[in-house]
Amino acid sequence: MRKMLLLAAVATMAASLHTGVARAEEETVRFWDPASSSFQTIVRRPSTRSMESPIKKEMIDYAGPFGGGTIIVNTTERRLYYVFGDGKAMKYGIGVGRPGFTWQGIHHITRKAEWPGWTPPSAMRKRQPKLPYFMPGGPDNPLGARAMYIGSTIYRIHGTAEPWTIGQAVSSGCIRMTNDDVADLYERVGVGTKVVVVR
Repeated sequence: MRKMLLLAAVATMAASLHTGVARAEEETVRFWDPASSSFQTIVRRPSTRSMESPIKKEMIDYAGPFGGGTIIVNTTERRLYYVFGDGKAMKYGIGVGRPGFTWQGIHHITRKAEWPGWTPPSAMRKRQPKLPYFMPGGPDNPLGARAMYIGSTIYRIHGTAEPWTIGQAVSSGCIRMTNDDVADLYERVGVGTKVVVVR
């Protein structure tokens, strides 16, 4: 009987310690939301899902028309290519715009940011009124670890806190990459890099 009571006590302590650890990993962030003229609170909880891309990046042979230093986004393939110019390119898995939010064109990267804050565009806030006016940068921010802003568009190549969406068409037009992949691409490109988006 004593053994059973002792085992039950140990199990109870372990469960409470586990709960304490889970709570300790949560992070509460407060920020001022001008749209509601009030402070908003976000509770960041650790994800239990895999943070790895379901599509691994790989070096491939490239004999296409674009020169070294070009980013090619193929929204149909849901792949992004960074061309090295020596017959090689790095191929990454990406998430793309859902139906009605796809686009194409040739632009350049006009800005780069690490752990960027996010201001949802007004059109997005009309569709989703509960979105905050602004969300500070961090692990749960929709822009992830890095963002590369594309021309004068509202679109970006950015990381994501939802890497399981890579290979899918779920965004509002932005190009999503895992945080590891977007950090890798971020180091390879600069402001002025050509971005070719094709369907």
